[in-house]
Amino acid sequence: MIIAQEKPTIATVTKTPVTLEAYRAIAETSQERYEYCHGEMILMPGGTATHSAIAINISVFLGFLLRDRDFRLYNSDLRLWIPEYNCGTYTDLMVVNHEPEFNGDRKDEILNPLFIVEVLSPATEAYDRGDKFRKYRSLPSFCEYLLVSQTEPYIEQYFRLAQSDRWQLQTYDQLSQIILLESLNVELPLLEIYRRVSFAAVSQIG
Repeated sequence: MIIAQEKPTIATVTKTPVTLEAYRAIAETSQERYEYCHGEMILMPGGTATHSAIAINISVFLGFLLRDRDFRLYNSDLRLWIPEYNCGTYTDLMVVNHEPEFNGDRKDEILNPLFIVEVLSPATEAYDRGDKFRKYRSLPSFCEYLLVSQTEPYIEQYFRLAQSDRWQLQTYDQLSQIILLESLNVELPLLEIYRRVSFAAVSQIG
């Protein structure tokens, strides 16, 4: 299945005009998470306990599988810089092949993710699927994307076809299924992604 991209926006966000230098200074000390894009600082919504648990499950499992291979895993502490859009953002998880490439002399902005995971939330789901994915695709190194629901066992896997700008979609909705991550050549079971996750608790929160 070849996807066609839309351009949705983030739901209910606060945008503040700011210089890049001021944004970086705020981001270094703020306990809140901000994205930067074309002169605006955008406050990103906080996550839930379920969101955090799923992100950690994936990070721990992949970290174990890749521990002896030449990949680097980074969580949401490290900012991703997207030059084409003059944008700094955060992923729930990204994996780099070999050594990270940093933005100039900065050590907090990375340029070369291979694989990115976003755990979806109501406030950011449209953005993660639309504009954010479009920005990610401008990075030459980026070739695989996992969108993970936190309200049900449902995952969308996008991967770039070899020597092409076309992306293919594969979906998973059974806990018994296993995802073959194309870029990492490892298998990621849905049971590991959703380990100790209660969907009943999530639906009550929603």
